[in-house]
Amino acid sequence: MSESLSIAVHSGDFDRVHYALVMASAAAATDRRVTLFFTGRAVAALVDATGWHVLDAKPEGAAARDATWRQRGVGGFEELLTACRDLGVRLIVCEMALRAASIAGGTLRTDLELETAGVVTFLNAAAGGAIVFI
Repeated sequence: MSESLSIAVHSGDFDRVHYALVMASAAAATDRRVTLFFTGRAVAALVDATGWHVLDAKPEGAAARDATWRQRGVGGFEELLTACRDLGVRLIVCEMALRAASIAGGTLRTDLELETAGVVTFLNAAAGGAIVFI
C-alpha cells in the first residue's frame, strides 16, 4: 500500500463534502490508506440515511443537486459514500462535534462502519501521510 491520505471534513457545504468523498474513494481505489474525519457541520452528513440532505447547496438543496449531478454522470453522494465503505476508507466521526451539534451517537448511520473518536485519533491515523482540510 502506498502513501496515506487523511481528510478532515469540516464544511457543511454539500459540494465540499461530496468532493471529499470523491478524493477519498479515488485515493482508496489507487491503493492508498485513507481516513475521513467528519467534524464541524459535516457530521450531519452521517446522521441517518438522509442526513446529508441538510448540507448547504443553495438554491436547490443537496438532494436536488445530487440528482442533477447523477443525471450528468457524476457519482452521487450515496454511491461515493458506499464506495468509500467498500474500499476500506476509515470513517471517523468527531466526538466533540457530535456533542457540539447535540447529535446522539445512536442517530448515526448503521450501514457504515463509523468510529467515534477525537482529534488525537485522527492525527495518529494521519501520521506520515498527507492531510487535507475541507
